[in-house]
Amino acid sequence: MAQPPLILASASPRRRELLASLGVPFEVVTAAVTEHEDESTDPREMVAHNAALKAGWVSARRPDALVLGADTTVFLDGAAINKPRDLADARAMLRRLSGRTHTVFTGLALRRAADGLALDDIVTSDVTFRALDDAAIDAYFALVNPLDKAGAYGVQEHGEMVVARHTGSFSNIMGLPMENVRPLLARAGLGG
Repeated sequence: MAQPPLILASASPRRRELLASLGVPFEVVTAAVTEHEDESTDPREMVAHNAALKAGWVSARRPDALVLGADTTVFLDGAAINKPRDLADARAMLRRLSGRTHTVFTGLALRRAADGLALDDIVTSDVTFRALDDAAIDAYFALVNPLDKAGAYGVQEHGEMVVARHTGSFSNIMGLPMENVRPLLARAGLGG
């Protein structure tokens, strides 16, 4: 019997690239859900909720498939920093992160409705930013679109311009902690 397909419940090109690195065939189905993004919510609860929401929505429609949902947020000063509304918001986010250390949280949810499989994980990494002035932010924005990224930056896209150092999973900071995805998929019976 053919292995039921793996589905990534995310439109993120970064997550797609990371998952492709496993060499396991998968398809992308974007969940039509409204994510919870209240910055006062505990970031662990928020990313876990959103990842499960995405995976659950797709799994309900494709019950035989193994569905991976993920959600990432940046956390600083007791508040989540999600995707910016516009460039002014993105600039304000980078000013807030400048010269400081923040935490990146990613929630993972693996679902298969046919047999009730539900596996979850939460991963954290710390990122320390360089001190950024307006010129440095302008130079970064000239190379990177910050609008589709939590915290208005992508560590994989000219990250050296804004990031001084990190601890923990680098792929987590990109949005899909592969060190945690592999064992989740293995627990669900998918090799790779």
